[in-house]
Amino acid sequence: MAIRWTWTSAFGRACGWLLDHIVHGLSLTRISPNVLTFIGLVINIVAAVLFGHANAANADWMFFYAGLVILGAGLFDMVDGRVARRTNQVTVFGSFFDSVIDRYSDVVLFFGLLVYYGRINRFRYVVLVAFVMVTSLMVSYTRARAEALIGKCKVGFMERPERIVLVIIGAMFNHWGAMAPVLWVLAALSTITVAHRITYTYQNTKHLAPLN
Repeated sequence: MAIRWTWTSAFGRACGWLLDHIVHGLSLTRISPNVLTFIGLVINIVAAVLFGHANAANADWMFFYAGLVILGAGLFDMVDGRVARRTNQVTVFGSFFDSVIDRYSDVVLFFGLLVYYGRINRFRYVVLVAFVMVTSLMVSYTRARAEALIGKCKVGFMERPERIVLVIIGAMFNHWGAMAPVLWVLAALSTITVAHRITYTYQNTKHLAPLN
């Protein structure tokens, strides 16, 4: 059966080819996957600094550069697990460390936005970003806590990849005012995801005996 060629399929294969070669090159260095994970956090801190140093006059460019930097951090987020598997360095601690660093990466980006909105005296958006920061952490926490009780809890839409994609869109298209609606979408969908996971866990724990 012939495989239909499309621009999207070609782009996907090209990205897969590039990612595989990056993973292969990093694997040859025998670098620790945990180091790659930490580098991703450092790059996100750079993006947060760009957010925080923006002002009303240069916000569009600073946000655009921050979006590009977050894209770079995302590369490390994609390759650390692949390098671990390629070099047989998969560990329980590595999984734990990756999850912890992901939470820091989430918080630091929103902290940068908090600083920005505080500097330009947009109190409403300071509160909104703080709310998004809390709900983003709660999305991860409710899953972790639920999975300690019922094994799996992947319900809900607003996982970390979706959050990062939305933040990148908001940053790179801030010239057209994209960040503000992105924050409202993040606030709404993260809250819905948390509520969904609470409901799902309730339904799946009703038959369980209480914990001592």
